[in-house]
Amino acid sequence: MRCWIAGLSLLTGLLACGAGNSPERQAESGRAELPGRTQIVLLGTGTPNADPDRSGPAIAVVVDGVPYLVDLGPGVVRRAAAAERAGIAGLNAAKLGTAFITHLHTDHTLGYPDFIFSPWVLERDVPAEVFGPRGLQAMTEHLLAAYVEDIRIRIEGIEPANTEGYKVNVHEVEPGLIYSDERVRVTAFAVEHGSWKQAFGYKFETPDRTIVISGDARPGPSIGEQCQGCDVLIHEVYSEAGFARRSPEWQRYHASFHTSSRELGRIAAQARPGTLILYHQLLWGSTPAELLEEVREVYDGRVVFGSDLDVF
Repeated sequence: MRCWIAGLSLLTGLLACGAGNSPERQAESGRAELPGRTQIVLLGTGTPNADPDRSGPAIAVVVDGVPYLVDLGPGVVRRAAAAERAGIAGLNAAKLGTAFITHLHTDHTLGYPDFIFSPWVLERDVPAEVFGPRGLQAMTEHLLAAYVEDIRIRIEGIEPANTEGYKVNVHEVEPGLIYSDERVRVTAFAVEHGSWKQAFGYKFETPDRTIVISGDARPGPSIGEQCQGCDVLIHEVYSEAGFARRSPEWQRYHASFHTSSRELGRIAAQARPGTLILYHQLLWGSTPAELLEEVREVYDGRVVFGSDLDVF
């Protein structure tokens, strides 16, 4: 029996192939077989809203068992541990060492100290490598300063802690190829996100897949240009029906910082990804099925409503 698990929550179905789908799962447009070398795990699909079912924005691209994280929302290490428990061995906490930050909004970075310190306590013994926009170096220095006493107690006390795993090599980047190794090439590209002077999306090129991740972004040409038939496009979105129920002040904000359902449909129609995955979804009373229908009004490709711990 073949096990089809793209878009299936790891918590409820990764190890139980063939289980029934929830209404949210049934809102998907299709499934793809999990590839052999590259796995995408949605560690968190949430927003600043305190939704207990949706952790803060974080995506893991796991290639040959090596994890690369995009954004570090609240709960990122525990979400990785949940994925490891369900079968994604590459998300063992001690292996979490490379991350790419799209921008410095709190919901995308509140898990940064978790990423720095929890894997170290759990025996990561080399410095982390973190890539992102200007300001990341200062944020990192302040976080390390905030926990200086914790670091001292662990290293100088009786805990058998190593002296390297809490350190961070920060790389403040500009658009272009920013990282490559034998498994992956990562390109940063500029996106528009309200008044942020620097915000990035990232394109991952692995041996078997090309994956484009928007981060938080209003509509702009760069995402379509980077995808161009990519295997997977992971993009933020808000419901236009829900947006209509917001106050004028919030409508002005969201239109400047984020992408609506039909705007995303038009981006996808140009980019033509193999699969479009929605994350960081702002619903404001709309249902997942209603949001998907809005996208599908202008886009006829495969669309999936992403949830925490979905794997593709």
